Amino acid sequence: MGPRAFLRLLLVLLECWASVSAQAGTIPAGTTLVVATEGLNSTKPVPTTLRPVLSSKSPEIPRASRPFSGPRPAPITDVAALCVCDLSPAQCDVNCCCDPDCSSVDFSVFSACSIPVVTGDSHFCSQKAAVYSLNLTADPPQRVFKLVDQINPSIFCVHITNYKPALSFINPEVTDESSFDKLMKAPDGFSLNAESDVSTRLDAPQTAKYEYGVYLQTSDSFLRFPSPLTSSLCTDNNPAAFLVNQAVKCTRRINLEYCEEMETLSMAYYSSPRILRDCTLQVPITVQSIVIRSLNKTLTRLEDTEILRVSKQGVVEAGPVEICTNVVLEVTYSLTYTDAGEVIKADLFLLLGAVSSAMVPLQQKFEVYFIQQNTKPVPLSGNPGYVVGLPLVAGFQPQKGYPFWIYRETTNRYGQFTLLRSTTEQDCLAVEGIRAPVLFGYNMQSGCKLRLTKALTCQLLAQKMKSLLKGQGFPDYVAPFGNSQAQDVLDWVPVYFITQTSHVKESCQLPVALTVEVKWTKYGSLLNPQAKIVNVTANLISSSFPEVGNERTILISTAVTFVDVSAPAEAGFRARPTINARLPFNFFFPFV
Repeated sequence: MGPRAFLRLLLVLLECWASVSAQAGTIPAGTTLVVATEGLNSTKPVPTTLRPVLSSKSPEIPRASRPFSGPRPAPITDVAALCVCDLSPAQCDVNCCCDPDCSSVDFSVFSACSIPVVTGDSHFCSQKAAVYSLNLTADPPQRVFKLVDQINPSIFCVHITNYKPALSFINPEVTDESSFDKLMKAPDGFSLNAESDVSTRLDAPQTAKYEYGVYLQTSDSFLRFPSPLTSSLCTDNNPAAFLVNQAVKCTRRINLEYCEEMETLSMAYYSSPRILRDCTLQVPITVQSIVIRSLNKTLTRLEDTEILRVSKQGVVEAGPVEICTNVVLEVTYSLTYTDAGEVIKADLFLLLGAVSSAMVPLQQKFEVYFIQQNTKPVPLSGNPGYVVGLPLVAGFQPQKGYPFWIYRETTNRYGQFTLLRSTTEQDCLAVEGIRAPVLFGYNMQSGCKLRLTKALTCQLLAQKMKSLLKGQGFPDYVAPFGNSQAQDVLDWVPVYFITQTSHVKESCQLPVALTVEVKWTKYGSLLNPQAKIVNVTANLISSSFPEVGNERTILISTAVTFVDVSAPAEAGFRARPTINARLPFNFFFPFV
């Protein structure tokens, strides 16, 4: 190939390259290229005019001139608003310098900043960083906040983030037959419509699901559960947590003259909050029962029509003594939740009472427990054997069926074996309904005094004392193990009820004592024996009604005794092996 042929080939290649560059928009048409030919016969520059190349494709619109394009959005991460140590809502976290709930007084007692620097994504080339520190030399110490620019030294970094869905986890859009054509026609550049659509989806409210330990949110804050913290005094800002059962007692200092102004003593303070089921739905707290306790400890349950009468506490003067009535003494929340972590029902049980100056400081009791939807609580007293100190699980036999737990059908809510509870007044007519659970392994004894007068008849007192000793719904069965199921009918131990009367005939018999004997044994291996109840006997002792003069006092008592009937354990060994081999008849010859 000669020099001229080589020159023509070079010009053809340059023309093809120029046509491609013209389509790409890098070199406009009409550009003159000067080609120097060194080593050829001619050193004169050859002017070349690039001609437009015909193509069957329609000219592509440049990306910058598309109708859907717009300015790229600025980064949306504000490091000054980020705070990873802010764990408590509406409360100041200790040593959390970025907590917006902390005031200058809180900062003055901080020892150090737990999170000194807060940044966004570390892959950015340049980003803002929030720097927190404490000026301990100031009086009082102060928090120092700085917003500085931080440069990423890496050569592989993100200059700017302009794709908003990449900053959070969203559900991907599933393509089907109906949406395929629409997605194919969508432009691949940045679109204002697409950006606004993404913002709408991200800002839409999501259904809130509670998890274990998360504070229960209300319409204004969170569900408050008073409890003692550093002392026995009640702290009202303690939040109730999801699936965390609590039962606490705390004291409160009150002034009887201003008890009407203390909202923590009123029923409305505990019944007015509305628990958030999700971002939109609210669950009201329903008052299920109200029990009034008088100064002499008598209990009276109010009907539904009388609830408004005790909705507000008030001061009553009884001579020189001031008494504050309808004061909240005990609060019990019963919250029903679903498998999805939503609170769907909130019940409230209250104990109100009268408070005098002798009862100050006042002791209050608060309890919250959770019940799963379509289930009933089954408290266990062991797994499988009974644990010392836990209550005996009891049930009763209906006309047809098997033993089942005693729940809210009676005052014995958890299905426990109970007996009469002793009080300081020792008045039998005032302690009806006050029961104490029988704890496994604990021998217990309680009682009260009955004052007999001429106005009291034997038949009325006999019925009253029998109901007092047995309680409401005396159980017919006791679970052999702490985790026995109600459907295991043959495993439950029946309660043998025996009535002993005096030998005096034709006289009214007055029940005066109830003794319960529980026999148990050690069941299972020697290394891990389990306590099993094998027999329960209840003995109701009655005596003849005494002749009453002016006034007479008799003692009513109950007792529970646990008897260990375990047989002594004996170590067992295998029998010694025997040799059944047959020897030949002349084995001992010539000795035998």
